[in-house]
Amino acid sequence: MPTVGVKRDLLFKALGKTYTDEEFDELCFEFGLELDEITSEREIISREQGDSKASGASDVILYKIDVPANRYDLLCLEGLVRGLQVFKNKLEAPRYRRVSPVSGEPQKLFITKETAAVRPHAVAAVLRNITFTQERYDSFIELQDKLHQNICRKRSLVAIGTHDLDTISGPFTYTAKPPGDISFKPLNQTKEYTATQLMSLYKTDSHLKHYLHIIEDKPVYPIIYDSNGVVLSMPPIINGDHSKITLKTKNVFVECTATDLTKVLLRGEPNMLSSCSLELAYRKEKLSSEFINQKVGINESTEKIAQLLTKMCLRSQATGVGDEIEVEIPPTRSDVIHACDIMEDAAMAYGFNNVPHTTPRTYTVANQFPLNKLTELLRQDLAAAGFTEALNFALCSEEDVADKLGKKISETRAVHISNPKTAEFQVARTTLLPGLLKTIASNRKMPLPLKLFEISDVVLKDETKDSTFFPGRCAEIFARGKSVGRLGVLHPDVINRFELTMPCSALEMDIEPFL
Repeated sequence: MPTVGVKRDLLFKALGKTYTDEEFDELCFEFGLELDEITSEREIISREQGDSKASGASDVILYKIDVPANRYDLLCLEGLVRGLQVFKNKLEAPRYRRVSPVSGEPQKLFITKETAAVRPHAVAAVLRNITFTQERYDSFIELQDKLHQNICRKRSLVAIGTHDLDTISGPFTYTAKPPGDISFKPLNQTKEYTATQLMSLYKTDSHLKHYLHIIEDKPVYPIIYDSNGVVLSMPPIINGDHSKITLKTKNVFVECTATDLTKVLLRGEPNMLSSCSLELAYRKEKLSSEFINQKVGINESTEKIAQLLTKMCLRSQATGVGDEIEVEIPPTRSDVIHACDIMEDAAMAYGFNNVPHTTPRTYTVANQFPLNKLTELLRQDLAAAGFTEALNFALCSEEDVADKLGKKISETRAVHISNPKTAEFQVARTTLLPGLLKTIASNRKMPLPLKLFEISDVVLKDETKDSTFFPGRCAEIFARGKSVGRLGVLHPDVINRFELTMPCSALEMDIEPFL
């Protein structure tokens, strides 16, 4: 779940109202958000780097707000304010549309066939007549970073580049070239580098080094030029310094390159010379108020439910056909893909605390699982003895459960993850000790003694189980009290290792005992 940090005073100014911390916390809950932390820049630096590093940092109060991972429209101050104002009926949901420039032809971005080998898709847009302040500029850049980290999957699916349109000239060309043939002055640098040199330069950059792997092994690198041959960017790594945005920027050229077509809108074939344009498409869905009433557990009129949905930036109205509601989904709400998503927004606007309590239709007699009962008793006694409970990840690195504990990984009975996304999550933990030790290591500045405990699951490979066959779909054959063979459905992993694609059954038996 992404966390958005906003300055409290700027937020209240934009909302047109001052809230107490408790009142704003309640407002966030009603809107489906969570006020995670109230802090300041000084406090954050002091906590993470020590008091000496926090000298001179700002004491401005920051609200850290947890936003659902699918609500990309709320990842900045402006988006939060707009959503809350519509929710409080102080503002109508805005309508987004693409407009042609007052004078001149629309800008064009041409895609060449060479991009198919590395990053084949792209769209572009122009934002005109912008006035940046330092706060708006900071929010603009932070939103771009939040999108990169979330829907763009750390730039692997989509990379966004923003440029001062008045410093460049269209039409623009998106192509791909060998790294040795690319040369430009990158953002915040003083001289030109080839793409090969840039990849070496950024291997030590704490921010950009995480994105190098996306293209560094490709035979060609993506590159965007203007009509004069000026480099705008080498996505997804770095922009050119020539077109960087400043507080004086009035018109912004936005380009998005992608490996995933569903994340961008492309007009034209991706493997041919084509022009791209950004669509802001609305769509309409129809559902009944009975569906929402039944699922949420309320009894509201069709008109009332339409009003609730409109509060969530989903313009809605009763069609007059029975209890049917027509809901307009804006381009900013890509999270709405099913009627259940619309129902969830209606429940949120109604207020979860306002949903009446009802007796469940199905009666069952519940009983606490004995193991859970024992662990709860242990937790209470350990906490009473002055220990602090830790809750660590169930996955860890091979080094944590083997080398650091003086063991070989083959001796640990660890269950390995076949495609780990990070070195920190390679195996399921076989012991709780490494997690506790890493917790202590992360809290070395805390006063001693540190008394920690953890009661949680570990995973150990069962060496007695035959993993050749699918669990529950195999049997062992016995003759005269002795195992003579096995039969069953082969495990999918076994089939894949032999490069087969169809399910297989097998029987293997020793016939010698029958002599």
